[in-house]
Amino acid sequence: MSAAFVAGLLAGYGIAIPVGAVGTYLVVLTARAGLRIGAYAALGVATADGLYALVAVLGGGTLIPVIDPIAVPLRWISLVVLLGLAVHIGLTGVRNYRASGKAEVTEPVAIGPVKAYVSLLGITLLNPTTVVYFAALVLGSKDMAAASGAEHVVFVLAAFAASASWQLFLAGGGAVLGKALTGRRGRLVTALASSALITVLGVRLIW
Repeated sequence: MSAAFVAGLLAGYGIAIPVGAVGTYLVVLTARAGLRIGAYAALGVATADGLYALVAVLGGGTLIPVIDPIAVPLRWISLVVLLGLAVHIGLTGVRNYRASGKAEVTEPVAIGPVKAYVSLLGITLLNPTTVVYFAALVLGSKDMAAASGAEHVVFVLAAFAASASWQLFLAGGGAVLGKALTGRRGRLVTALASSALITVLGVRLIW
């Protein structure tokens, strides 16, 4: 049981720690909307990772042949979503900067906790690499391949916990940054920088 727990933790951190477009958006969202919203968004990302870990232990070797034919369309859909997100962030930043004049912008982003959770869950689920990653780990490990149902549950829960802890860490970083980036210029700079970075990371999905 402990082996499954450790394997789940390592798998969860392995997929969560590389900060990509979703992680960047999570930090920026928390910096602008606050830690409470960021925490819900972080749990949305972790839920997607946990669901893919569950699918991996249940589906086993049947997953990769099913995903391979649609991996490219999924990447393009993900690219479109991320580019739309990048444009929205950039335009909103410019619009707020122009509208605020010399006044300080202190109002939080108009997004509720449920919307933050569902949005990040949906964006993360669009990444087919995650389920392939978990499936490869499960299939490549003799211990996990021969594990019992209870050990598979432990693996999934540990993967979720690892991902959640890292995403919440990123959200915490965004909350700290938010104290320094709530000014008029700070919001414009972070909006444009995150828009550009998310665009680059999104385009890399198809290469």
